[in-house]
Amino acid sequence: MTKKTSPSVSSRNEPFVERSSTKIWQEDSSSENPYITETARCHGYNLQDLIKKRSFVDVLYLLFRSELPTEKEAEILEQLMIGLINPGPRHPATRAAMNAGVGKTDPVHILPVSLSIYGGNFNAAGSIEKCMRFLRKQRKKDPVETACTLLQGASNETDGDWEITPGFGSIYGGVDILATKLAAQLATLHGCGDTLKWSIAFSDELNKQGLGFYHTAVAAAVLTDLGFQPKMCGGLMQIFVSPGLLAHGTELANKPRTAMPYIKDENYVIE
Repeated sequence: MTKKTSPSVSSRNEPFVERSSTKIWQEDSSSENPYITETARCHGYNLQDLIKKRSFVDVLYLLFRSELPTEKEAEILEQLMIGLINPGPRHPATRAAMNAGVGKTDPVHILPVSLSIYGGNFNAAGSIEKCMRFLRKQRKKDPVETACTLLQGASNETDGDWEITPGFGSIYGGVDILATKLAAQLATLHGCGDTLKWSIAFSDELNKQGLGFYHTAVAAAVLTDLGFQPKMCGGLMQIFVSPGLLAHGTELANKPRTAMPYIKDENYVIE
């Protein structure tokens, strides 16, 4: 019988800070109770002033960008958020929310359940960072030539939809019409930036092969132009779609389990 040995433990001698700190939020304590906040500031702006004078979109931008948006920036971000507010009942994340709701999941868990699905890589938040990095790298090149090069050097290796690069591909065998319309609408705004314009030209070329925008690519282009960092945008995308996911899940929360279809035995395939 061999004796198990414990792995060696070593210290990297990295000292921990005595207290956490943040540049985002500042709080002043109550004079009567130091654990109660009396005033709060977001990147220097008093929260009460923001409540009175600014929109939700303005303060969301402020939280992540450390400055308030211009009128043009706020307009395009707000319209993007409206366009993304609901992935729709065809999306797997929405179906997860609906199944959680009708399955009598505690309502406070419906959103986390569905967002875990929306954290995936196909037409979901998990791909937006990669899409933003692709756009940042390619946007100085000719969009038509870039699309042609990708199409020449790649092929669909699956039986399902083809994502030729993160954020762009086919959906149910064709082009996502709503995502394309959203990009076109945002392009009419004064806040439209070079990355979105490049993405539209790139997507138009892909359309010839039945490929094009996913909603994630539209978001990636706009958020890139607005200066958001790629690592934060998967979470932002989840914020944008949360209202729709929650609405679909709670819609079914008080309905019987029979309100959703149940897959018949003959439709299960074990290979």
